[in-house]
Amino acid sequence: MKHPDEYRGKTVVVLGLARSGVQVAKVLHKAGAEVTVNDRKEREQCPEASELEALGISVICGGHPDDLIHPGVALLVKNPGIPYSVPPVQNAMELGVPVVTEVEVAYHICAAPMIGITGSNGKTTTTTWVGQLLEDAGLSPIVAGNIGTPLSEAAQEANPDNWMVVELSSFQLKGTEDFRPRIAALLNIAETHLDYHGGMDDYIASKAKLFANQTADDTAVLNWDDPVCRSLVPYIKARILPFSMNEVLREGVYVMPPYGAEGQMPGGEEPERTVVYTDEKGFTHEIIRVENIGLPGRFNVGNALAASAIAITAGVSPDRLEPVLSSFRGVEHRLEFVDERDGIAYYNNSKATNSKATNMALTSFKEPIVLIAGGLDRGSDYEELVPSLRERVKAVVLLGQTKEKIAAAAEKAGLKQIILVDNGKDAADTLTMAVQEAARLAEPGDIVLLSPACASWDMFPSFEVRGRIFKEAVHNL
Repeated sequence: MKHPDEYRGKTVVVLGLARSGVQVAKVLHKAGAEVTVNDRKEREQCPEASELEALGISVICGGHPDDLIHPGVALLVKNPGIPYSVPPVQNAMELGVPVVTEVEVAYHICAAPMIGITGSNGKTTTTTWVGQLLEDAGLSPIVAGNIGTPLSEAAQEANPDNWMVVELSSFQLKGTEDFRPRIAALLNIAETHLDYHGGMDDYIASKAKLFANQTADDTAVLNWDDPVCRSLVPYIKARILPFSMNEVLREGVYVMPPYGAEGQMPGGEEPERTVVYTDEKGFTHEIIRVENIGLPGRFNVGNALAASAIAITAGVSPDRLEPVLSSFRGVEHRLEFVDERDGIAYYNNSKATNSKATNMALTSFKEPIVLIAGGLDRGSDYEELVPSLRERVKAVVLLGQTKEKIAAAAEKAGLKQIILVDNGKDAADTLTMAVQEAARLAEPGDIVLLSPACASWDMFPSFEVRGRIFKEAVHNL
């Protein structure tokens, strides 16, 4: 798309209200565009409409009019979650109208260099961690995007002395054209959001758009342990800075000694490991002992590696990273400790919306686990969970559309205690019942872990709501 100023006097449609839609509508209106905002929700469900109309922005609620998109429309900005199959988007593409997400608009107005962070798992943790690392080093970060503050809102406040640290979803990236982050990080790729993308090819291609406009002056931070991430190397024009838990890198951030069979001590004892950075001149800098990283779980070691690589690229000295890496305690709904009751520890990992995220959570504990899982059915078979269920889990309590599928995986793993909680009319009551069943199955020294391996939308409006209901149920035991 063009710069927003070039849409002065032209018709622009914003599809979807919510916070990002409101902010991008304001940006384009301020630039002089004739903005119409459309949302299929009824007017009483769109409290933002009055605010926009007071500014002179047209708002249409209650459905998508047939004449919403016409040859006179110069740009369509859609909410990232709206599928490309809806009629207004299809009509726009047929007419050759550019279809973008808010990220693209924000990029054109942002004076600060951008750090873009994406991946199937760990985005929010890594983005928050990077923000704190840069803040501690005095680099004035602004954290925005999929993590909270709409990017178009934050972009208006940014200046060249800031770093814009942006969490990005595949939905957001799919709708970009010119977006070019100075530092782009791809954490991992797992099978997820296939209902939206229609398959892994489109999902991977959407993630890869993070690197599409980078040049040799930019940096791509890649997970060297993820084969899909490595497969993108031939298509990346930027300097590549890898991170790895399993390899010693010529240049990059990695664990010494690496994980894996070669890193085991006699008798299976784990060696002491250190996160290190080897720079372009071949000098190696120690960053932090792995055991001192503030978040539990091997996957959080990976997040720490990525955050360190990003921060170093942004100008933070490696010897300044340890205090924040060790003091950071994570983000709500991401392996969040809730409480200990009768010797049983309860953890909220509601953000685990795919099997890979749940596997990573299961491998974070040595104690026996009672797992609460299940949710929206996106077509996965959950076979990926079988090894972790067999090795780490003593019982499962299942709910949601996928409860039978995950039960089948649990049976294959040899579990004997498999409880299916019937979905009642009240989703909160169903999850509360699941917590009570898990507490009944658990013994002192066990972990009760909510890690659904599924999105929440079959029962709850968001994973946040699901996680908070879980925490309330634990506190009410």
